[in-house]
Amino acid sequence: MRKSPATATSPSPTSGAKVENVCVYCGSNTGANPAHVDAARILGKALAEAGIGLVYGGGGRGLMGETARNVLAAGGRVTGIIPGFLSEKEQMLRDVQELVVVEDMHQRKRMMFERSDAFVALPGGIGTIEELVEQLTWAQLGRHTKPIVVANIAGFWDPFLALIKHMQSEGFIRRDMDVTFIVVSRAEEIVPAILAAAKPSAPAADSKLADKF
Repeated sequence: MRKSPATATSPSPTSGAKVENVCVYCGSNTGANPAHVDAARILGKALAEAGIGLVYGGGGRGLMGETARNVLAAGGRVTGIIPGFLSEKEQMLRDVQELVVVEDMHQRKRMMFERSDAFVALPGGIGTIEELVEQLTWAQLGRHTKPIVVANIAGFWDPFLALIKHMQSEGFIRRDMDVTFIVVSRAEEIVPAILAAAKPSAPAADSKLADKF
Protein backbone atom coordinates (compact mmCIF):
# COMPACT_ATOMS: atom_id res chain seq x y z
CA MET A 1 0.00 0.00 0.00
CA ARG A 2 1.11 3.55 -0.58
CA LYS A 3 -0.24 6.99 0.02
CA SER A 4 -0.82 9.51 -2.72
CA PRO A 5 -0.04 13.23 -2.43
CA ALA A 6 -3.00 15.59 -2.38
CA THR A 7 -3.93 17.70 -5.36
CA ALA A 8 -6.43 20.55 -5.46
CA THR A 9 -6.37 21.32 -9.15
CA SER A 10 -9.30 20.69 -11.48
CA PRO A 11 -8.99 17.99 -14.16
CA SER A 12 -7.41 18.95 -17.47
CA PRO A 13 -9.23 18.28 -20.75
CA THR A 14 -8.43 14.72 -21.76
CA SER A 15 -9.43 12.21 -24.41
CA GLY A 16 -8.07 9.03 -25.92
CA ALA A 17 -9.15 5.95 -27.78
CA LYS A 18 -7.24 3.31 -25.83
CA VAL A 19 -9.14 1.85 -22.89
CA GLU A 20 -6.74 0.35 -20.36
CA ASN A 21 -8.66 0.97 -17.15
CA VAL A 22 -12.30 1.60 -16.33
CA CYS A 23 -13.49 3.24 -13.13
CA VAL A 24 -16.61 1.67 -11.65
CA TYR A 25 -18.76 3.55 -9.17
CA CYS A 26 -21.20 1.43 -7.21
CA GLY A 27 -22.68 0.72 -3.81
CA SER A 28 -20.86 -0.60 -0.77
CA ASN A 29 -24.06 -2.55 -0.12
CA THR A 30 -25.55 -5.18 -2.42
CA GLY A 31 -29.03 -3.66 -2.49
CA ALA A 32 -32.40 -5.34 -2.43
CA ASN A 33 -32.48 -6.57 -6.04
CA PRO A 34 -30.33 -9.65 -6.84
CA ALA A 35 -30.03 -8.33 -10.42
CA HIS A 36 -27.63 -5.69 -9.16
CA VAL A 37 -25.25 -8.27 -7.72
CA ASP A 38 -25.46 -10.29 -10.92
CA ALA A 39 -24.59 -7.17 -12.91
CA ALA A 40 -21.51 -6.48 -10.77
CA ARG A 41 -20.30 -10.04 -11.24
CA ILE A 42 -20.90 -9.98 -14.99
CA LEU A 43 -19.13 -6.65 -15.38
CA GLY A 44 -16.13 -7.82 -13.36
CA LYS A 45 -15.68 -10.89 -15.52
CA ALA A 46 -16.22 -8.92 -18.74
CA LEU A 47 -13.55 -6.38 -17.83
CA ALA A 48 -11.02 -9.10 -17.14
CA GLU A 49 -11.84 -10.97 -20.35
CA ALA A 50 -11.42 -7.76 -22.34
CA GLY A 51 -8.02 -7.11 -20.76
CA ILE A 52 -9.30 -3.94 -19.10
CA GLY A 53 -8.26 -3.10 -15.55
CA LEU A 54 -10.70 -2.07 -12.85
CA VAL A 55 -10.23 1.12 -10.87
CA TYR A 56 -12.63 1.35 -7.95
CA GLY A 57 -13.06 2.53 -4.38
CA GLY A 58 -11.08 -0.24 -2.74
CA GLY A 59 -13.81 -1.76 -0.59
CA GLY A 60 -14.67 -5.41 -0.15
CA ARG A 61 -18.35 -4.95 0.67
CA GLY A 62 -21.42 -4.77 -1.53
CA LEU A 63 -21.31 -4.28 -5.27
CA MET A 64 -17.80 -2.84 -4.93
CA GLY A 65 -16.47 -6.11 -3.56
CA GLU A 66 -18.47 -8.24 -5.99
CA THR A 67 -17.09 -6.36 -8.99
CA ALA A 68 -13.48 -6.47 -7.80
CA ARG A 69 -13.50 -10.11 -6.76
CA ASN A 70 -14.96 -11.18 -10.09
CA VAL A 71 -12.28 -9.27 -11.98
CA LEU A 72 -9.65 -11.06 -9.91
CA ALA A 73 -11.33 -14.46 -10.29
CA ALA A 74 -11.23 -14.06 -14.08
CA GLY A 75 -7.53 -13.20 -14.04
CA GLY A 76 -7.90 -9.43 -14.36
CA ARG A 77 -6.16 -6.56 -12.60
CA VAL A 78 -7.63 -4.31 -9.95
CA THR A 79 -6.58 -0.98 -8.48
CA GLY A 80 -8.35 -0.03 -5.26
CA ILE A 81 -8.22 3.56 -4.02
CA ILE A 82 -9.56 4.16 -0.54
CA PRO A 83 -9.28 6.83 2.16
CA GLY A 84 -7.75 5.50 5.35
CA PHE A 85 -10.81 6.39 7.42
CA LEU A 86 -12.96 4.03 5.30
CA SER A 87 -10.60 1.06 5.43
CA GLU A 88 -12.61 -0.68 8.14
CA LYS A 89 -16.08 0.60 7.27
CA GLU A 90 -15.85 -0.53 3.64
CA GLN A 91 -13.73 -3.59 4.53
CA MET A 92 -10.74 -2.72 2.38
CA LEU A 93 -10.01 -5.49 -0.11
CA ARG A 94 -6.35 -6.45 0.26
CA ASP A 95 -6.22 -9.09 -2.48
CA VAL A 96 -5.98 -6.56 -5.32
CA GLN A 97 -2.79 -5.96 -7.31
CA GLU A 98 -2.58 -2.33 -6.22
CA LEU A 99 -4.15 -0.79 -3.15
CA VAL A 100 -3.68 2.95 -2.67
CA VAL A 101 -4.59 4.48 0.68
CA VAL A 102 -5.21 8.23 0.43
CA GLU A 103 -5.99 10.95 2.94
CA ASP A 104 -9.50 11.97 1.92
CA MET A 105 -12.35 11.65 -0.56
CA HIS A 106 -11.02 14.42 -2.80
CA GLN A 107 -7.75 12.57 -3.34
CA ARG A 108 -9.61 9.34 -3.96
CA LYS A 109 -11.86 10.83 -6.65
CA ARG A 110 -9.04 12.70 -8.33
CA MET A 111 -6.83 9.62 -8.52
CA MET A 112 -9.70 7.47 -9.78
CA PHE A 113 -10.24 10.02 -12.54
CA GLU A 114 -6.57 10.16 -13.49
CA ARG A 115 -6.18 6.37 -13.55
CA SER A 116 -9.25 5.71 -15.71
CA ASP A 117 -10.17 5.93 -19.40
CA ALA A 118 -13.92 5.56 -18.88
CA PHE A 119 -16.47 5.54 -16.07
CA VAL A 120 -19.35 3.22 -15.20
CA ALA A 121 -22.10 3.80 -12.65
CA LEU A 122 -23.71 0.63 -11.36
CA PRO A 123 -26.54 0.93 -8.81
CA GLY A 124 -25.50 2.56 -5.56
CA GLY A 125 -26.29 5.20 -2.99
CA ILE A 126 -25.50 8.85 -2.40
CA GLY A 127 -21.77 8.38 -2.90
CA THR A 128 -22.30 6.68 -6.23
CA ILE A 129 -24.58 9.37 -7.57
CA GLU A 130 -22.21 12.08 -6.32
CA GLU A 131 -19.30 10.51 -8.20
CA LEU A 132 -21.38 10.05 -11.34
CA VAL A 133 -22.65 13.62 -11.31
CA GLU A 134 -19.14 14.97 -10.83
CA GLN A 135 -17.92 13.19 -13.97
CA LEU A 136 -20.97 14.39 -15.90
CA THR A 137 -20.30 17.95 -14.73
CA TRP A 138 -16.64 17.83 -15.76
CA ALA A 139 -17.63 16.43 -19.16
CA GLN A 140 -20.34 19.08 -19.56
CA LEU A 141 -17.73 21.78 -18.87
CA GLY A 142 -15.34 20.30 -21.41
CA ARG A 143 -12.77 19.03 -18.92
CA HIS A 144 -12.74 15.50 -20.35
CA THR A 145 -14.26 13.37 -23.11
CA LYS A 146 -13.94 9.97 -21.48
CA PRO A 147 -16.97 7.70 -21.96
CA ILE A 148 -19.48 7.65 -19.10
CA VAL A 149 -21.84 4.68 -18.87
CA VAL A 150 -24.93 4.56 -16.68
CA ALA A 151 -25.82 0.92 -16.11
CA ASN A 152 -29.58 1.15 -15.68
CA ILE A 153 -29.96 -2.36 -14.29
CA ALA A 154 -33.61 -3.26 -13.66
CA GLY A 155 -34.51 0.40 -14.16
CA PHE A 156 -32.49 1.52 -11.12
CA TRP A 157 -31.46 4.84 -12.67
CA ASP A 158 -34.87 5.69 -14.17
CA PRO A 159 -35.58 8.43 -11.59
CA PHE A 160 -32.17 9.98 -12.23
CA LEU A 161 -32.67 9.96 -16.00
CA ALA A 162 -36.09 11.54 -15.52
CA LEU A 163 -34.51 14.24 -13.34
CA ILE A 164 -31.96 15.10 -16.03
CA LYS A 165 -34.76 15.50 -18.57
CA HIS A 166 -36.72 17.59 -16.07
CA MET A 167 -33.73 19.88 -15.58
CA GLN A 168 -33.50 20.34 -19.33
CA SER A 169 -37.21 21.04 -19.74
CA GLU A 170 -37.02 23.62 -16.94
CA GLY A 171 -34.16 25.41 -18.66
CA PHE A 172 -31.38 24.52 -16.23
CA ILE A 173 -29.46 22.48 -18.80
CA ARG A 174 -29.03 24.68 -21.85
CA ARG A 175 -28.93 23.17 -25.33
CA ASP A 176 -25.32 24.26 -25.69
CA MET A 177 -24.48 22.49 -22.41
CA ASP A 178 -26.08 19.12 -23.02
CA VAL A 179 -25.17 16.22 -20.76
CA THR A 180 -24.04 13.32 -22.93
CA PHE A 181 -23.58 9.82 -21.60
CA ILE A 182 -24.34 6.22 -22.47
CA VAL A 183 -27.23 4.31 -20.96
CA VAL A 184 -27.36 0.52 -21.06
CA SER A 185 -29.83 -1.81 -19.39
CA ARG A 186 -27.71 -4.98 -19.25
CA ALA A 187 -24.28 -5.56 -17.75
CA GLU A 188 -23.20 -7.42 -20.89
CA GLU A 189 -23.56 -4.17 -22.85
CA ILE A 190 -21.20 -2.09 -20.72
CA VAL A 191 -17.78 -3.06 -22.10
CA PRO A 192 -18.89 -3.03 -25.78
CA ALA A 193 -20.46 0.41 -25.22
CA ILE A 194 -17.24 1.79 -23.73
CA LEU A 195 -15.09 0.41 -26.53
CA ALA A 196 -17.44 1.76 -29.19
CA ALA A 197 -17.56 5.22 -27.60
CA ALA A 198 -13.77 5.36 -27.20
CA LYS A 199 -13.07 4.91 -30.92
CA PRO A 200 -11.75 8.20 -32.35
CA SER A 201 -13.61 7.53 -35.59
CA ALA A 202 -16.93 7.32 -33.76
CA PRO A 203 -17.68 10.66 -32.05
CA ALA A 204 -20.03 10.37 -29.11
CA ALA A 205 -22.58 12.65 -30.76
CA ASP A 206 -22.94 10.16 -33.62
CA SER A 207 -22.89 7.00 -31.54
CA LYS A 208 -26.06 4.95 -31.54
CA LEU A 209 -25.25 3.95 -27.96
CA ALA A 210 -25.22 7.52 -26.65
CA ASP A 211 -28.28 9.07 -25.05
CA LYS A 212 -28.12 12.85 -25.16
CA PHE A 213 -30.05 14.83 -22.60
